[in-house]
Amino acid sequence: MILLPAARHLRSVLAVLSALVLAACAGGSDPVAVAPSGPPPEVVAMYQSVQDGNYVIPAVDPGYLTGGNARQTVPYSGPDLPGTIVVDPHARVLYYVEEGGVATRYGIAVGREGRGFTGAAVVSRKAEWPGWTPTANMIRRDPEVYGPYAGGLPGGLDNPLGARALYLYRGGKDTYYRIHGTNNSSTIGRATSAGCIRLFNQDILDLYQRVDLGAPVKVRSLAESIAQEGEMVEGPSGLMLRMDSLPIEVQDQIRAGMTPWPPFVAQSGISGENSLGSAEALEAQGIVAAN
Repeated sequence: MILLPAARHLRSVLAVLSALVLAACAGGSDPVAVAPSGPPPEVVAMYQSVQDGNYVIPAVDPGYLTGGNARQTVPYSGPDLPGTIVVDPHARVLYYVEEGGVATRYGIAVGREGRGFTGAAVVSRKAEWPGWTPTANMIRRDPEVYGPYAGGLPGGLDNPLGARALYLYRGGKDTYYRIHGTNNSSTIGRATSAGCIRLFNQDILDLYQRVDLGAPVKVRSLAESIAQEGEMVEGPSGLMLRMDSLPIEVQDQIRAGMTPWPPFVAQSGISGENSLGSAEALEAQGIVAAN
């Protein structure tokens, strides 16, 4: 069964109400059920617990390594040069483009702030176990929620930015668009109520060591996503499915009865074609992460 508009909207509202309200790149926390079937042992092995400095990153539950969530090497025919990070917030995947027509593909979770950015950027800052501080506007708007974090939330296992963060800049200015880890593996592959682009901590460790400062980043628009990935629709588990993998009658039902897809685009009111606004505008809205 595919969620139609009313059901999707209700689920979205419930998710927002129940989410951990750490906005911007602090990431939302929308728990979901573990899938009943698991991945092969070689995939599970990539996501065992990891000792990283003073921290032990927990293993990822194999139930979350379904669909396109697990890291793998795949053929890549896009126009992007080797060394480029390609983020597809609509198909909920991220590619690190390599030589020889291949790329490493990672499953991602996409938060509200990750849905308003398209185009080119560069990685101009990298951080291990990054901290997070709410903006002054966030604290003014919701003092009970953000006030306790006014002094900043230090990096660590409880920090929603996870083990690593890549900070994207455009024209020498911080875009406030982050690619980072997560302390909630259940969100990977899904749309969440807050945050930018997050990966399993094991995956952000892998990506982080591949990427140098100055690395180019391309964030696909909805049209670019369709051209490269095909039409996608959110299934009942919250993961994205190719439209052409569904029976024709189901495809017809979806096209006849739903608002523009992917579902989170319609729910958020974001067209997927707009570039991120200025840092000043985002600060005014209170949707930036200071660290």
